[in-house]
Amino acid sequence: MTQRLGYCLGACLRPGDVVLLTGEMGAGKSVLTRAAARGMGVEGPVPSPTFTILNIHEGSRMKLYHFDLYRLEGEDALYEMGLEEYIPASDGASLIEWPQMAPEAMPEDVLEIEILYADDGMTRTIRLEPRGAFDASLLREVAKKMEDCHEYPDD
Repeated sequence: MTQRLGYCLGACLRPGDVVLLTGEMGAGKSVLTRAAARGMGVEGPVPSPTFTILNIHEGSRMKLYHFDLYRLEGEDALYEMGLEEYIPASDGASLIEWPQMAPEAMPEDVLEIEILYADDGMTRTIRLEPRGAFDASLLREVAKKMEDCHEYPDD
């Protein structure tokens, strides 16, 4: 489900969209992002930017700005690196893992995706919630695409 959701999300994202990915370590944030990259037409590897903070990938429709803020020491570090200019990015979509490490740098108009482990510790629940003026019609597009998508089997 995580990969299929990511792929369909990536196929529906538009330039300027910001997606915040939350969930504990190993929940599937990077898995979802890699699948979203495929949906955006990114070819080649999509490694986690844990040590570089940001990786930019060229997709066939637009760029993917993949942030991993896990090692960030707050908003000031993000501003010092000048990375806030990609949140949002006019020529691509920004997917941000661990946004809680720099909450003041996050825009109001975002799609928040929270990945939670269920009580059994094996299955996951994924919650998508548009915030601010984020265009909620994107969620309907993603749901429709998931009905038709056979690119990724349920995982």
